[in-house]
Amino acid sequence: MQPTATVLVYSDDSNTREQVRLATGRRPAPDVPVVEFVECATPAAVLKELDKGGIDVCVLDGEAVPMGGMGLCRQIKDEVFHCPPVLLLIGRPQDAWLATWSRAEGAVTHPVDPVEFASALASLLRSRKALSA
Repeated sequence: MQPTATVLVYSDDSNTREQVRLATGRRPAPDVPVVEFVECATPAAVLKELDKGGIDVCVLDGEAVPMGGMGLCRQIKDEVFHCPPVLLLIGRPQDAWLATWSRAEGAVTHPVDPVEFASALASLLRSRKALSA
């Protein structure tokens, strides 16, 4: 059985969640595990899933409504013990400083560019694997 990584995807927009799934495919790079997704449309659902544990990386939509991924990222970094790394989807490259403020480990622009996204996600999965080794 192949090892798997669980990626939480938060966005109120189902099309954005689908873009993330399609950009990832079965695995974002040959040297990382196969990805399973947990999709969340509300901040409360994100917190519930993180409380359960088992999430390897979070992908948060910075443009989500009513709570954007940047504010949610900052909240979970404060509240979740051993919070998984976060990849933010940001609306414009100029918002990268906000991703830093939110304490996200990575940021890519939206709409999702499959190559850029897969590379950033694979990098976070590698770092998560290195931390647990």
